[in-house]
Amino acid sequence: MFILPNQQNRQMISRPPSGSYPASMNTYIESVKGDNIFEELLSSYMETMELVTSLDPETLHYRYAEGKWTILDILQHIIDTERIFNYRALRFARKDRTILHGFEQDEYVTAAQATLRDVNDLVRELSLVRANTIELFKSFRPEIFDFEGIANANTITVKAILFAILGHEIHHRIIIEKRYLI
Repeated sequence: MFILPNQQNRQMISRPPSGSYPASMNTYIESVKGDNIFEELLSSYMETMELVTSLDPETLHYRYAEGKWTILDILQHIIDTERIFNYRALRFARKDRTILHGFEQDEYVTAAQATLRDVNDLVRELSLVRANTIELFKSFRPEIFDFEGIANANTITVKAILFAILGHEIHHRIIIEKRYLI
């Protein structure tokens, strides 16, 4: 399902410079540590999949405080956010200058009702979204990674979106490990 770029077609994508994304994304961008973003997208997915599929239903439905999301909610949030970020990257890669609005993550989580879903279905959905992410960004010529647009009232480059996708997943996996697995 996941096909990484072969050696001849692999382009190394450097970390996005500060200023090419909003400061609110620093945590996400800084979470990405390796030097091959495509391999990291795959390995991070595998880590998330192994983590959430190892948990019992009680843990998957646990909320560490009133109003906090369950692990299933977090998984759905990662999926939704990755889809939205991919859409933004596609629009900017095609030089679409439309200013894109943000999205209200809490409303998305409530509407999705992830707690009614099976974890295996969510993991499978994330695998399909992640495969789409890899293929989308593999299709971009090197200069496209510097294209930018405005989303949620902030300027951001295509490259920064790619790193934010991965960093966002890592951020939420760390939250699961620190706040849910006690």
